[in-house]
Amino acid sequence: QVQLVESGGGLVQAGGSLRLSCVASGSVSTINAMGWHRQIPGKQRAWVAGIGSGGSTSYVDSVKGRFTISRDNAKNTVYLQMNSLKPEDTGVYFCNANAGSMQAYWGQGTQVTVSS
Repeated sequence: QVQLVESGGGLVQAGGSLRLSCVASGSVSTINAMGWHRQIPGKQRAWVAGIGSGGSTSYVDSVKGRFTISRDNAKNTVYLQMNSLKPEDTGVYFCNANAGSMQAYWGQGTQVTVSS
């Protein structure tokens, strides 16, 4: 089992920044990749960013150039640095981990609200 705990959400003005953190515990050696999804009000949960075991990163087009996903292996932590935030970024952000044998794990979510 893998447990994921997110933190760092909050209320910011448009153009501001937040850094989300996701701490993994349990069977962390089984994790192949981690990422972030968000659920915007009135819409379905959607993928935002991912980082592979080799360090490669990828992003949805709407956040490219503004968001950066990174990891600290010593702390079993993945981060999402969010800059130049827009009201359209408002939503609940979820940490996700993919492990072997098609196993997937999710955190509880953290609220991000961007005011205009």
